[in-house]
Amino acid sequence: MPGRSTSPTARALQALELVQARRGITADQLGAALGVTGRAARRYVAILREADLPIESVSGPYGGYRVGRGLRLPPLMFTAAEAAGLVMATLEGHPGAADPADVVGGALGKIVRALPERVAVPLPEPAGEATPHEHLERLLSACSSARVLDLSYRSGDHLSQMVVEPWAVVLRHSRWYLLCWSRSRDARRVLRVDRVTDVATLPETFTPPADLDALRTVEEHFSQGWRYAVEVVVEAPPVWVRRWVPRSLALLEELPGHRTRMVASTEDPDWYARQLALIPVAFTVEGDEVRDALAELGRRLVASADGAT
Repeated sequence: MPGRSTSPTARALQALELVQARRGITADQLGAALGVTGRAARRYVAILREADLPIESVSGPYGGYRVGRGLRLPPLMFTAAEAAGLVMATLEGHPGAADPADVVGGALGKIVRALPERVAVPLPEPAGEATPHEHLERLLSACSSARVLDLSYRSGDHLSQMVVEPWAVVLRHSRWYLLCWSRSRDARRVLRVDRVTDVATLPETFTPPADLDALRTVEEHFSQGWRYAVEVVVEAPPVWVRRWVPRSLALLEELPGHRTRMVASTEDPDWYARQLALIPVAFTVEGDEVRDALAELGRRLVASADGAT
């Protein structure tokens, strides 16, 4: 182990770590791992025992040192980035990770609840692999400490510089996003973390929005700003409509008569029409492109039901 301390206390702690990790390790094996003789390794075990740590010796061909019962280990400490990364690794590798009744899912829920408020990680299982990014730790730190950032951001072939107030880091569909207020553009922005090429933390601080629901804000952001505007009036109250329509698909406005207005935009009217077709109650559509796409979808469905080609 390069850089290993040679003080007796440090060596004793390293010995404890090895005994915990390698149940049944012998004195000679322990000494080899520490870079000392087997006799010296036994002295470090004696130091641990003098400190009332239950290090047991087991004789026989499979014997060696092991940690006995009664040892209380210190709590694990993770940075926000490490904890968020651990959540994603678990989601991707364990089929029951999103189920609170599952052992792993229950443990995962505890980690999520312990994350800082400025880190939003939804528990539904993601579709792909979340890619870590070199600047994630600094962005998370700035969100937690409410420090202003000066960052470089790449969009296509264009590289821009902006000063932002980082509100939260959000993980959505296996991709990290920074929810922030851009002082350079005087507007709320949602930036892809993998497109941030450089970050500088400024000494200035800011006050983030009170009661910020970062995940909800980001998902609602994705429903706006596309080429084709859409308005849909649904014959059901918002609490029902939200069960059928995710926030990333539309903003909801309550209307008289237990109705709901969906306000959205889309780059693909045909795709949006297919999403609307899943709504199980009556609705009307404003917006020529989506309405035409919905009519064409209806014609195809009728033709399929009639057996026409």
